[in-house]
Amino acid sequence: MPILTRRGLIVALASAPLVAARALAGVTTPSQTEGPFYPVDWSGDVDNDLVLVKGEAAQALGTVTHISGRILTPSGAPMPGATVAIWQCDSHGHYLHPGDQPWFGSFTRDKGFQGRGRMVTGEDGKYSFRTIKPVAYPGRTPHIHFRVGGPEEDLLTTQMYVAGEPGNDSDDVYNAIRDQRARTAVTVRLEPANGLEEGALAGTFDIVLG
Repeated sequence: MPILTRRGLIVALASAPLVAARALAGVTTPSQTEGPFYPVDWSGDVDNDLVLVKGEAAQALGTVTHISGRILTPSGAPMPGATVAIWQCDSHGHYLHPGDQPWFGSFTRDKGFQGRGRMVTGEDGKYSFRTIKPVAYPGRTPHIHFRVGGPEEDLLTTQMYVAGEPGNDSDDVYNAIRDQRARTAVTVRLEPANGLEEGALAGTFDIVLG
């Protein structure tokens, strides 16, 4: 059995991120429907902090959640200059979209929630959003919509899901992903955001383009 020297250990540890990236590159993030509520209005406050809306006194209701990750090419290399957009429902289960209307009566939309946001990745391919933990609404398990765009075209539309949510087992969109590795690739475990923001959650969602 070969003995791993100190030099060999240092080399192995130094190459670990590259190995991880190559392993991740083998699982392309599956494409999913953008749904009926893709934002029609991108004017105003559309930065990467969805919890605070300019002009609103109160921040969004719900559990603050930090989602970050990298946009990677099929080979596992970081993709700089990619536009990452997200949109999701508020803590009441309603989207910031004119088509999200009650079947009867009225409902309250959280004016303190930005509803959608976007940013451009840096040289390291990284993005980050401060949002709320997604909630379920009739027919859907908690999820966040993502769209990745290049300089001239849309590259991928997908959805991020939360590990351990009871609604995952019955969500038709989630379970339409038959490949278990691909399903795992869009399922994120949220943990306490220790050292980042008290009382908040955090998760990592790397997106590998096909």
